[in-house]
Amino acid sequence: MKTSKLKLGSKQYTPKDFDAKWGHAILRAMGDTPGPSEPTLEEQIAAYQREFQDLDPQVEKIVSALGRLNRRMNVAYGRQTATLGISNAEWEVLKALVLSGAPYQMGPGDLAKRLGLTPAAMTHRIDRMVGEGLVTRDRDETNRVRVIVELTAEGREKWLEAMRLATVFEEDLLQDLSDDERGVLDALLTRLLRRVEHAQPDAGGRLNDLD
Repeated sequence: MKTSKLKLGSKQYTPKDFDAKWGHAILRAMGDTPGPSEPTLEEQIAAYQREFQDLDPQVEKIVSALGRLNRRMNVAYGRQTATLGISNAEWEVLKALVLSGAPYQMGPGDLAKRLGLTPAAMTHRIDRMVGEGLVTRDRDETNRVRVIVELTAEGREKWLEAMRLATVFEEDLLQDLSDDERGVLDALLTRLLRRVEHAQPDAGGRLNDLD
């Protein structure tokens, strides 16, 4: 059976390269040490194969590695934002406003859609952030029916502080990968992301509210 290959620049990579190099590198970079209640990747795949013989162990190992990576990254980011006195949920609002560009304004409805929240959950989150001085909420002077949520100077500074912490963490995460390896990993993950975005274009937000 012919083995599929990915060519990037002058080099070619096979799925075996990804499994052996990228899957382990991801977990190695994360300092992945399963707790007493969590099996290793190998133990997990072996258990799955025992119960479900049609499983492709290579596919499952890659997907499981990505899942564990995502979970640990979320925990790490949450710990960082906590040191700044904000939550991951509030960070998502700050990020959405920054991404909107100056003057960093969005309507509550647009924010709710961007973050995959219900209007009630979005209102609750904005209430809390207004009280903390991270955003303001005012009526649009040109359309009194419309409400505008705007990033404050304090909110932008919190976003910048979180970005500085995240940059250090992310550089440490990828420290074991060379520039070429980072380029290959970038291309592979981007390809996977595009496939999911094409198959599930409405899945960018949260399935459930976090508040």
